[in-house]
Amino acid sequence: MSAALLSETLQSAVAPIWQRELSHPFVRGLADNTLDIECFRFYLRQDYLFLIDYCRVFALAAAKAPDLETIGTFSTLLHDTLHTEMQLHRDYCARLGVSREELERTTPAPVTHAYTRHLLDVAWSGSLAEIAAAVLPCQLGYAEIGTTLARGDQKWQTSRYAEWIRTYASPEFVTSAEKLRGLLDRLTMQWPEQMCKPLHDRFLTSSRYEYLFWEMAWTQAGWPV
Repeated sequence: MSAALLSETLQSAVAPIWQRELSHPFVRGLADNTLDIECFRFYLRQDYLFLIDYCRVFALAAAKAPDLETIGTFSTLLHDTLHTEMQLHRDYCARLGVSREELERTTPAPVTHAYTRHLLDVAWSGSLAEIAAAVLPCQLGYAEIGTTLARGDQKWQTSRYAEWIRTYASPEFVTSAEKLRGLLDRLTMQWPEQMCKPLHDRFLTSSRYEYLFWEMAWTQAGWPV
């Protein structure tokens, strides 16, 4: 396997899942302004909890990094998640009547709990390449969704969710996602196919959870008991 093409190989293998994300009614509703605001409130609260553990994953990755450049990559991802993405959620919640206290009192729904446990397990026990493979579907997926929506019907600019789209279509976010892609390819350069199998598994599992997260938000699926 060509190491330089590993991230593309991983992404190609899960293309049907990513396409279902792009066509999901929650995602499409962000652009055409048809998304029910209660679904978005549910998403904001759950994704806020997700991002807290996502920060922990980046911190653990930085601790495992072999050199200053790689430490810097994960430290930047940690900083941007902690100070940009989470603030976006807090700002939206404030405008939508979700207080900071309510946001902080939110408990993880089943999919949020399962997805974050998956990522934290990889972060604690996996290699740096496994961590990169596990978080890449989120980073690349959001960049793809943001840019796809931004390139579509320009009516999205008047959507109440336009700020969300601008954030994930921004050159800064897309560049950050691509930098993580490049890091994974460098880490696995010259790896034989057998060594890459765990990375396929991590990438596939995270891609499945990405789809399930949109579906959870769309249905507002909490604990049934």
